[in-house]
Amino acid sequence: MLLEGQNFSITLDEILDNTNNAIIAVDPQGMIIYANWAVFNILKIPVSNIIGHPITNHFPETGLMRVFETGIAELAQRLSLNDTILLSNRTPIYVHGELVGAVAVFQDITILQNVLDSLVIEHEKTKQLQRTLEVVLNTAYDGLIVVNKKGIVTMTNQAFSSFFDQKPEDLVGRPITEIYDNPKFTEVLETAQPVHGYIHDLNGHEIIASRVPILQDGKIVGALGKVVFKDVNELYALTKKIDSLRSERDYYKKTVSENNSSALELLHGRNRIMSSLIQTTLRVAKSGSTVLLRGESGTGKELFALLLHAQSSRSEGPFIKVNCAAIPENLLESEMFGYDEGAFTGARKGGKIGKFELANGGTLFLDEIGDMEMSMQAKLLRVIQEREVERLGSNKSHKVDFRLVAATNRDLEGMIQDKQFREDLYYRLNVVTLTIPPLRERIDDLGILIKTFIKKFNLQFAQSVTGITDEAKDVLKKHRWPGNIRELENIIERAFNMVDGTEIELKHLPSYLQIIASHDIRPYVEGSLETILNEVEKDALIIALKNTNGNKVQAAKSLGLSRAGLYKKLIKHQLHKL
Repeated sequence: MLLEGQNFSITLDEILDNTNNAIIAVDPQGMIIYANWAVFNILKIPVSNIIGHPITNHFPETGLMRVFETGIAELAQRLSLNDTILLSNRTPIYVHGELVGAVAVFQDITILQNVLDSLVIEHEKTKQLQRTLEVVLNTAYDGLIVVNKKGIVTMTNQAFSSFFDQKPEDLVGRPITEIYDNPKFTEVLETAQPVHGYIHDLNGHEIIASRVPILQDGKIVGALGKVVFKDVNELYALTKKIDSLRSERDYYKKTVSENNSSALELLHGRNRIMSSLIQTTLRVAKSGSTVLLRGESGTGKELFALLLHAQSSRSEGPFIKVNCAAIPENLLESEMFGYDEGAFTGARKGGKIGKFELANGGTLFLDEIGDMEMSMQAKLLRVIQEREVERLGSNKSHKVDFRLVAATNRDLEGMIQDKQFREDLYYRLNVVTLTIPPLRERIDDLGILIKTFIKKFNLQFAQSVTGITDEAKDVLKKHRWPGNIRELENIIERAFNMVDGTEIELKHLPSYLQIIASHDIRPYVEGSLETILNEVEKDALIIALKNTNGNKVQAAKSLGLSRAGLYKKLIKHQLHKL
């Protein structure tokens, strides 16, 4: 077809090729019989290469063939192809009343669709923000009210409307002066100056409030009133509490500092073996190697672990302690490795970080390592070797970097023989071994240790104990100390509960120690074991009654007996009439 003008002629094909919309026509068999140049922009295939091809080869999801079934046009049909969103009008072609073909006109609406999607997302975000704001307003403890520049309430919350026994929606849209007299916060509409912490009467309630102007483009468009304290007495109570907490914080800050200093003092003394061990520990601390601390219960293994951490390059990192004997076997794995949410029944929402991860960048101290079950030993060995952990319920590994310090009072070598401790784990732990001597092998440090504990408990009990009598100290020197430093600490703490002067005396020590010093007790060198034990028990009862001036309730308490138990033993030894 040829269209002629005054100075030119244009064919219909040239007109169609210059349109922005893609046009494609098919015969009743679905073969492409026409396509204009704009189709190339969609398919990126020359038009000549698609003529005679089935329409479904190039538009797999097209509904153009339905036109031949219905004979009815389909308008504004959406179609996606090659990351392009198209809007299609499908129209049948009739010649002399016979359906001879169909034509589809495509319009690229990708940009338009993206804009529409963005508007929908922004609309949803706005609605979500509005819902969030409503929740925040109505859950806020502070009473809030907003007015526009005419003094009309535009927003408030339940905390504010409750002053008037109404709901927020009952106040919105009303003039503030209609709600209550003298709404002082509206003065900000005239002054544009905020005021914080003023006392005001709000419907019979003495409150502390703030008023703030709301500015837009430098002009006042409203004001915000905020009830900071619903009752002036709340402020007085809070001020008192803050002062108390500040004093408590300062006290504990000082106490923690002094206690840390006291703890390190326990590691120093005159004993040659102990001094040498301290020097070795300070050298080992710099290396970062795994350390195994060995020694009887109560010798101060945790103090050495703290010293290793404090003197290492990891001192600014965390120090994480795990008592392997104190955590049940079924919980130890989740404590050590952590877990993801839903890992097991009862798992905390959001999951939990394990001790291995908590110790990252610092020191992990495994106390009582000899009490760890064999199955857990294998998992610990894997972490030591690979330096990564996998939380329970997760398939993702986390890299960990920590210095391992382990401690035990058990015979690990014997446990290896009895198949109770893994030999490969033993060699991993036994890189550097520090064996801490028991207190009975460092009695020359007893005086320094006593002074350290007296200093500690003077702070804790707010007392002024200056020392210990020679008589009481001699008894402590004769003792065998099966509980080591921990036992000594407990004895001094008990004495602080009994002392009524400035010195710890013999009578303030436990009965089993007083027996050692009693000149009234003869040496137990003859008779059967039962006879010796009976005599010791009788002497302990006599000393307890003497120290409590015959008060049987206090005597029973000092011996760790019930009152009935004490009377039973007094009758047994014919002391009930004393």
